[in-house]
Amino acid sequence: MARRRKQGRNVDGILLLDKPGGISSNHALQRVKRLFNAAKAGHTGSLDPLATGLLPLCLGYTTKFSAFLLDADKRYRVTIRLGVSTTTADAEGAIVATADTAHVTESAVREILSGFVGSIEQLPPMYSAVKHQGERLYKLAREGKEVERTPRTIRIHSLELLRFELPEVELDVHCSKGTYVRTLAEDIGTKLGCGGHVSALRRTGVGPYVEGETRFVTMDDVDAAAEEGPEALDRMLLPLDTALDHCPALRLSADAAFYLRQGQPVLVPQSPTEGTVRLYDPSRAFVGVGVILDDGRVQPKRLV
Repeated sequence: MARRRKQGRNVDGILLLDKPGGISSNHALQRVKRLFNAAKAGHTGSLDPLATGLLPLCLGYTTKFSAFLLDADKRYRVTIRLGVSTTTADAEGAIVATADTAHVTESAVREILSGFVGSIEQLPPMYSAVKHQGERLYKLAREGKEVERTPRTIRIHSLELLRFELPEVELDVHCSKGTYVRTLAEDIGTKLGCGGHVSALRRTGVGPYVEGETRFVTMDDVDAAAEEGPEALDRMLLPLDTALDHCPALRLSADAAFYLRQGQPVLVPQSPTEGTVRLYDPSRAFVGVGVILDDGRVQPKRLV
């Protein structure tokens, strides 16, 4: 039986898409993949349709490294509407409770926010992609079912109050992977004694890519580049190793690069004593990612 040939062209790189509101992450991905005519593409952690902001898309071989961005810290700017609780903890859900916010003060908000900074336990919301016995929670929620969930440990690195204008507060959130900002907003509202939900959400950073420091590409930018042709589209892509800037870089000798590409650990002078490293061959071409073993050798983890 003849193997089906892949459709599309081989194009590699990372697109820092500024996802518009009102569409799913998969819809945005498929649209970009079609415009690039890319044979392979994937995203690095979905955003709710309501949310806007950074959605890094990996094209070509960079999809093999998407886990590094999935595992990276995230940054958000979130507006919480206090006094109104919804089924989904955001503005898309049905209202289930309302409460007065007259007692809420700015100092009370700041005090409560400080209690969420650090490692905390968070219960995944029913409207999430977490699986329960093979079924997505959001599917069960749409059927009116609620099941027991296991709390997860996440980390809130910082939580800054940007605006206090009742019934709304706006926050800057810097958090670990796996953090549900909707649940965070709901929990803050509960602590304040009035409930709350996310009325607006924007992801402002993923790993090394932060709004204001790195240019995000809008869907209009992609549409305009597609009119010019493939070269204009490809100029929008970032090299894979930019996603790994937080990892130390090691330059390999020709022999070390050869053996490492065969899957063998190698000894590299002046290597760090632990952690993940970026690897480059003598011509400074990116080879992949390695980890430092206990004996100091570099073990290949993911290679280009």
